[in-house]
Amino acid sequence: MNSNSRRNFLQKSALTAGLASIGTMGLAESFGMDNPSYSPENPVEKLPREVWIASFSQERLFTDSTETMVKSVMEYLRGVEPFVPDVICLPESFYIANTKIEARLSTEQRITKSEEVLKQFSDFSKKNKCYTICAVDTPAGNGMYYNSAIVIDRQGKRIGAYHKIHPTEDEIKDGTMPGPLFQPVIQTDFGKIGVQICFDVLWDDGWEMYQKQGAEIIFFPSAFPGGQMINSRAWKHKCVVVSSTRKGTSKICGIAGEELAKTGFWNPQLCWAPVNLEKAFLHLWPFVKHFPEIQKKYGRKVEIKIFHEEEWAIIESLSPDVFVKDILKEFNLKTHGEVTADGKKAQIEARVK
Repeated sequence: MNSNSRRNFLQKSALTAGLASIGTMGLAESFGMDNPSYSPENPVEKLPREVWIASFSQERLFTDSTETMVKSVMEYLRGVEPFVPDVICLPESFYIANTKIEARLSTEQRITKSEEVLKQFSDFSKKNKCYTICAVDTPAGNGMYYNSAIVIDRQGKRIGAYHKIHPTEDEIKDGTMPGPLFQPVIQTDFGKIGVQICFDVLWDDGWEMYQKQGAEIIFFPSAFPGGQMINSRAWKHKCVVVSSTRKGTSKICGIAGEELAKTGFWNPQLCWAPVNLEKAFLHLWPFVKHFPEIQKKYGRKVEIKIFHEEEWAIIESLSPDVFVKDILKEFNLKTHGEVTADGKKAQIEARVK
């Protein structure tokens, strides 16, 4: 393979990854969006709370304009169509990132271009029956703008927005307004979600804000990958974390911080994975004493994963007729969050005696 053909292969790898492997089995067409047998309500057999997530990276992707960037992103996103994703996450201000115009735009131009991009991805979400986390700029008044992420639903409607709480000093000088300190979770048909953007990863408040509201997935559009900070936010806040970045690695982390999928050298633009939200994160002791009973009763219907050194456990339902909340109640188990909250309450009460 010469250097030119190798470079072309790498540029197209995200678009063709997955398609090549299932296409040889004659399955690509049967999963396609335009196939008449496709059902957005139940595209493939899956668990009730199984969510297919896709994330994008702008690594090695450079264009001259917003229009060509959006066009390129949409072309690459065709690579996940066979997997019928429920939600797709895009990087921070992706519409101007890695283009030649980013530094020259006024607030009014940012808002105008963002609105055009939102209309395009509303059509995209409606066509593909998926949610899209679309990171753009939105008006904040007084000549300033928010660094935002708009959540678009399967019908192409905008159902929520997050405004970056912690922009950098340079962003603020350029006209970015810090977002409100409290912002509500966004309800989807698969659960509650939240968003944090780039520099927000350095502060706890936004992540805790969503954890307290019961967010099960937090999306992280960013200019940089974040590395192990993404993994640690997942286990610390007991939620799935999905990063989408302008450069480097985008990834999907489970609630224990494990990497379920990520972009890399051979798939620089796209990664995807299913996540099952029907699970609970437990402190191990003393609840581990009940695990043999649970396994005896439920067998293959329930998976219990033990983290021996951390003394954590994750209980996950692998059956549509078994719900984790019922197991917790039946065996008097507490989640990790309940254990720490009860411990904190007891400590406070002891100090005032």
